[in-house]
Amino acid sequence: MPYLLPAEYEAFGLEAKTPDAWIALASSLIDAHCKRNSLQVTQYTERMRLAEGCQSARLSYRPLAVASGASSPLVSVRVRYCKPRRGEMLDPLASLASLASFDTFQASVAMAFGLPGSWNTLDAASVDINMSAAELTFPLNYLGIGFNEAEITYTAGLAIIPGAVKTACAQIARNAQATPALNVKSNRVDAVQMEYFSGVLIDAESQALLRPYVAERLG
Repeated sequence: MPYLLPAEYEAFGLEAKTPDAWIALASSLIDAHCKRNSLQVTQYTERMRLAEGCQSARLSYRPLAVASGASSPLVSVRVRYCKPRRGEMLDPLASLASLASFDTFQASVAMAFGLPGSWNTLDAASVDINMSAAELTFPLNYLGIGFNEAEITYTAGLAIIPGAVKTACAQIARNAQATPALNVKSNRVDAVQMEYFSGVLIDAESQALLRPYVAERLG
């Protein structure tokens, strides 16, 4: 869905007769720049490893949003204690037993039953959510040992498109309109040569406006 409505074109410095295709192009470029399907409220699923001794994780997409009819941005949470990957824990039992609340027996049980594919559904209400930072804190399992892998399905996005995004959309559309042939770098006809020097369509100002909405963990 375009981030700028026809009735808003003039308010953001565009001509009223601006073709809708330019706004659709600018909106698509914004989505690509922010590494997400849409800036509007969308459902995402992320699988992440939890650092040893840490029971928190930060989601990639912000701001978190509560979908219509829901009470939490978390749709479902699955967790497991899986065997560490190479290099993560050189001595798993010693590392776990070193924590005050762990002992060798608990660590042994966790390692024995932490098989790949052994996922457990966690009550989303037991997960602490920091809405502003999109950070989750998970509870300990029944053995008193934390999980080290989680799969979270949640909703995030903007219920109302803010002025900053609309301004960036209009600026990108203007940049596109000012770029002759868009993809033409140079052209030469006999002795007549033309070159088009244009910056990127999403310029520095637009990038600054969109910075709060760029996915954080996806490169």
